[in-house]
Amino acid sequence: MRNACIGPAYTNEQIREFLELAKLPYETPPDLERRAAELIADGQIVGWYQGRMEFGPRALGSRSILADPTRPEMKDLINKFVKHREEFRPFAPSCLEERAHEYFDGCTSSPFMLFVYPVRPEKRDRVPAITHVDGTARVQTVAKDVNPRYYRLIEEFERLRGVPMVLNTSFNVMGEPIVNTPADAVRCFFSTGMDALVLGDYVVHKRPTS
Repeated sequence: MRNACIGPAYTNEQIREFLELAKLPYETPPDLERRAAELIADGQIVGWYQGRMEFGPRALGSRSILADPTRPEMKDLINKFVKHREEFRPFAPSCLEERAHEYFDGCTSSPFMLFVYPVRPEKRDRVPAITHVDGTARVQTVAKDVNPRYYRLIEEFERLRGVPMVLNTSFNVMGEPIVNTPADAVRCFFSTGMDALVLGDYVVHKRPTS
């Protein structure tokens, strides 16, 4: 078993119909993964809603909130303005599978984010937002053939910020389940401090981008 994305899914047509029903403006960038990577690299907190929902205890890049792991303030910003949870709670990295050993000692494959690995000491200052106080991280490795869109997003992010990973946390707030439908995602987006929402092929903002 390499893929836990066996839950409900909504087509781009269903997503578009909901956005238009809700009278929400959206953009359809020609290169969605690059656009999402640019938003994250710019310091924005991005809701990421793609394909089938994950089964299990972790968000694995289908119903996720993503951010820049190189910014030390990002952990506190997400805990305060998005997740509404205790400030000591850590966040996890989603890392390109073949690059994980460069940053996490002993990690070669961890597709379901169930294991904790030491962050290599020489890399901790590079990815402070996903490094816990004890120097560890709960790693998800992302394989190109398992989740190609998420993989390419991380590739594009590396081109912009120099690290082959993004900060990944579940798309919900404390005390609520992970979002399921597009309506759930939009409701969570507008009730928290997220900056942008990527739903299928569409990008929603809280402010005009022009």
